[in-house]
Amino acid sequence: MQPKMIWKLAIDLVMTLLLLCQMAYLLIGETAHEWIGAAMFLLFLLHHLLNWRWYKNLVRGRYTPLRWVQTVVNFLVLAAMVALMVSGILLSREVFAFLPIHGGTGFARTLHMLGAYWGFLLMSVHLGLHWGMVRALLGRAGGRRKPSPVRTWVLRGLLAIFCAVGVYAFFKHNIADYLFLRSRFVFFDMEQPLALFLGEYLAMMVLWACLAYCGTRLLQRRGSRRAPEQTPVSQQPAPEQGAGTDEL
Repeated sequence: MQPKMIWKLAIDLVMTLLLLCQMAYLLIGETAHEWIGAAMFLLFLLHHLLNWRWYKNLVRGRYTPLRWVQTVVNFLVLAAMVALMVSGILLSREVFAFLPIHGGTGFARTLHMLGAYWGFLLMSVHLGLHWGMVRALLGRAGGRRKPSPVRTWVLRGLLAIFCAVGVYAFFKHNIADYLFLRSRFVFFDMEQPLALFLGEYLAMMVLWACLAYCGTRLLQRRGSRRAPEQTPVSQQPAPEQGAGTDEL
């Protein structure tokens, strides 16, 4: 695996772990929440610098239904992260307290809540949409091995458990209320252990990622069924190098 790809995967993994911690902001403390948010801001910038070719390739290649979905989700994630950064700076009492910013906290809190919960959901979907690529990269890095049926079914069983817990946690934490502003205040059970809270949010992340991954498989199958109806490969122009790639 190329060093650049290792850096990309490492940054994405760290951002995912930090995002889980950010969702527990009252349990980890506001000061830690702000500093972790600042770290995510820097990692977010680095993530986009490493994936600058994705923007370059936006106007290249053919847009399949899957590519359309990936592109829309990528820009929605970008919008959620920008909303979080802007509102986080407006609400900051520690990291950005030196900035001469006054007022607008009511709007900033609403924007921050929307950015946080939609960003969490969209980041999970983003992970699921690209899981096939991650699996391929990890497979090449570890060498191609014959898949074990036992291991496959064990992993599927664990995923099923995580998804079931994710559904339970979604209703337990009233996530829909925050996504659609049915409530403008987030309620925390301060007696809940931090590890349990993070485990439930991890389960929700796995749930949405699995749903997104299943969606990609369906779109790929539909695309493969339509392929024979299209122009034969021998009559099609050769695609440009790198066209249609999705790295973000």
